Amino acid sequence: MSLSKLHVAVLMGGWSSERPVSLMSGEGVAKALESKGHKVTRIDMDRDVALRLAEARPDVVFNALHGAPGEDGTVQGMMDLMGLTYTHSGLATSVIAIDKELTKQALVPHGIPMPGGRIVESAEIFERDPLPRPYVLKPVNEGSSVGVAIVTAEGNYGSPIGRETEGPWQHFDRLLAEPYIRGLELTTAVIGDRALLVTELKPKSGFYDFDSKYTDGMTQHICPAEIPDEITAACKDLALRAHQLLGCKGTSRSDFRWDDTQGVEGLFLLEVNTQPGMTPLSLVPEQARACGMEYPDLVEAIIAEALEDARARKAAKEGG
Repeated sequence: MSLSKLHVAVLMGGWSSERPVSLMSGEGVAKALESKGHKVTRIDMDRDVALRLAEARPDVVFNALHGAPGEDGTVQGMMDLMGLTYTHSGLATSVIAIDKELTKQALVPHGIPMPGGRIVESAEIFERDPLPRPYVLKPVNEGSSVGVAIVTAEGNYGSPIGRETEGPWQHFDRLLAEPYIRGLELTTAVIGDRALLVTELKPKSGFYDFDSKYTDGMTQHICPAEIPDEITAACKDLALRAHQLLGCKGTSRSDFRWDDTQGVEGLFLLEVNTQPGMTPLSLVPEQARACGMEYPDLVEAIIAEALEDARARKAAKEGG
């Protein structure tokens, strides 16, 4: 696939906890576009981002932001108001997908298996466990495993959890408590209308947390995962259905836990990432490469879908 030469603004950085990852993603995207002959304006997002985008006047914006406000609908709404064409999901999808509880409300009624659990006030957990141990505590609307804690009977958080003990309860007022699912960490990328592969993630120590994701050598990626065909098929089917049900655009990545003692009944979708990483260690580029799509072609495919979607919406508006 080859696009006509474009002026692309690559939006990266920002001020979320995922800023370093976004900067790596954005720089990778920018270099890939330049290798294809496109003009690139790099924008490290600050509070003047609207002015900087207006001054740049790009043909399309590649949104390489991770976390709020670049992944939660805030920046999408701003670009909608400015009439800009941009990659990845739009406002409504971003608002829902960044919030793990809203994602459950959108997907579970359609038969997508997700762990149970409930929202808890962080202050509650200093009095009693919200669920039987082992369980997982995570922020409601952060990505990249930021602030995730696995609370076990023999863990060092205390019982109940100590008020002074380091954990997500010290940084977030509300947390999502879910039962811990033993087994394998799996992930599937979707590009357009196609689910790619299933990758198993095997951290060298602990679990697949922020450091394991973005530190070279800390996690082994088995791509494609060495799992039964029925589990591969189920992951790909659920990832594509979740992508479509949420209205994702461009690319998404669905993360799963699979209890390998339970067959398909042990497979649970944890979350859908609407703007997955594009760093050298990131999973979407790795799966695309395994399917024969090199990194620059992946970047162009994401942009091509954004342009096509914008053309379709413009035609529908003019026709209506």
